[in-house]
Amino acid sequence: MRLRLPGTNHRRLAIVLAALMAMPVAAAAQGDPRVIPPPRTQKKLPEAPTKLPKVPADRSRGLDFLFGALKAAPDEDSARHVEARIWALWLQTPSDTAALLMTRAKAAIDAQNIDVALKLLDAVIKLRPDYVEAWNRRATLYYLKNDYVRSLEDLQQVLSREPRHFGALAGVGMIMQDLGDEKRALDAFRRALAVDPFLEKVPDMVKQLSEKVEGRDI
Repeated sequence: MRLRLPGTNHRRLAIVLAALMAMPVAAAAQGDPRVIPPPRTQKKLPEAPTKLPKVPADRSRGLDFLFGALKAAPDEDSARHVEARIWALWLQTPSDTAALLMTRAKAAIDAQNIDVALKLLDAVIKLRPDYVEAWNRRATLYYLKNDYVRSLEDLQQVLSREPRHFGALAGVGMIMQDLGDEKRALDAFRRALAVDPFLEKVPDMVKQLSEKVEGRDI
């Protein structure tokens, strides 16, 4: 069943989708996905593990190396280790104030104070609009509130800054699936797997959606 959005939101959603689909992507990591059917799975977008390793400060070179390692990972355990290091780099910020606000936002989320967490993330984004994880975390909260338009807008901000963000890519796929657009969901998930072939649950979602969208092989 497709979710019908009222007038203005529907038009905003169409604009955001057009922007997402037209967005330039890295050669080995195109696009946008995220997965979750409303009644079938728990409503939660991909996020950083609870425990993250310490990583060097050379962020861009570190990420390039780690994304190469992630794509070439020989098994799931190796991929999880690389994923955690990537999340750790994404969460780094040179601003002590932004880091403090992010810590408080996480505490608010853990306490189920979503509106408080949103206000804290608003402050982080205003302070550091280049900080990808503030946009990504706020997108997750909007998703939890079923505000797909704002969630997609924030994911667009994430992907414009880091096209290889496998969490945001998987998130787009999940929203598309929630909205009943299985073709776009499938495309988003495939793009996510181009970045991280071991993304949790995404390969199964691609298999299921491929059968629905493209039919079974004869």
